[in-house]
Amino acid sequence: MTDRRSARAARVVEALTENHLDALLVTGRANIRYLTGFSGSSALLLVTARDSVLITDFRYQTQVSDEVGDLVRIRVEATSLWDGLWAELGHFHGRAVIGFGSAHVTHREFQRFLDDAAGARWQWRPQGDIVEALRESKDVDEVALIRHAAGMATRALSNTLQQVRSGLTELEVAGILEKALRDEGSEAHPFETIVASGPRSALPHARASGRAIERNDLLLLDFGAEHGGYCSDVTRTVVVGHASDDVRAVYDIVRVANERASSAVRAGMTGASADAIARDYISAAGYGEDFGHSLGHGIGLEVHEAPRLARTAAAKLLADTVVTIEPGIYRPEWGGVRIEDDVYLSADGPRILTDFTHELLELSA
Repeated sequence: MTDRRSARAARVVEALTENHLDALLVTGRANIRYLTGFSGSSALLLVTARDSVLITDFRYQTQVSDEVGDLVRIRVEATSLWDGLWAELGHFHGRAVIGFGSAHVTHREFQRFLDDAAGARWQWRPQGDIVEALRESKDVDEVALIRHAAGMATRALSNTLQQVRSGLTELEVAGILEKALRDEGSEAHPFETIVASGPRSALPHARASGRAIERNDLLLLDFGAEHGGYCSDVTRTVVVGHASDDVRAVYDIVRVANERASSAVRAGMTGASADAIARDYISAAGYGEDFGHSLGHGIGLEVHEAPRLARTAAAKLLADTVVTIEPGIYRPEWGGVRIEDDVYLSADGPRILTDFTHELLELSA
């Protein structure tokens, strides 16, 4: 794979000039990994026009060298990362304007900026999403990593469904699925695995519980895999036993809504317009009030990132983003159906990265 980190760093330096900044403090783990390749949990990255320094602690002194190499200057602190930051900022002559990603700085950390004795020389300026905006469009290597993670997820799902039967609890199914993901090589679970059965499938973000799956239950599984730091996000809904006519009718509406949106979403349309493709179809079928969440979101180094596909999303979708398409219908005390795919918005149109059937599966009970 091509090492694109230097080009990414150069774009951040351009953003310093555009935003009238002398430096940018990067604290978000995904942003640090995107710019440097460092995957540790403790780091600060200070970017200036002339130099960039990654500050981490003793635990990562070998890992940081292996992952970052000589891309940026590395500073390993024996005590506090913030001591290292103050020392680096001490090299500035005169007053410096330093931006920071407001989404990733806690109030306690911001208080450090205000309380530091030398802070009078530094003007701290909260910034929007400088690095996140760069991450929105994926390069060919990033798309390949997401595609690989999607393959891990769908193969794990196939393996899991062969083992599901009535009498198992949701927690037991989650354990089977998470083991299958690890067996496929997933580096982590990007988010808490959702396994919801029967009436609990009407909870869009249900946690797996001790409820035992009953014959003819709906079973909703929402999960992901991670490869090279990049995530996939997949949902399928099946029936453990025999599907009623009512279940089949609702499932078919969600299936068609997913397929319409996955084939019609395009770079250049707004997130609201993309959302409307599925929402209008579900509403016309009489279930508009039962589709309460947005159609989807971007996916990459984080399972939820820009862009948004939602009724209120006025921004246009960029080319080369990867988004989820996940319409659903949720009826309290009845259950819910959601079908989610990861879709790459190439210049030539959408490409589905999650290769798994949309047909309603009836598992042996």
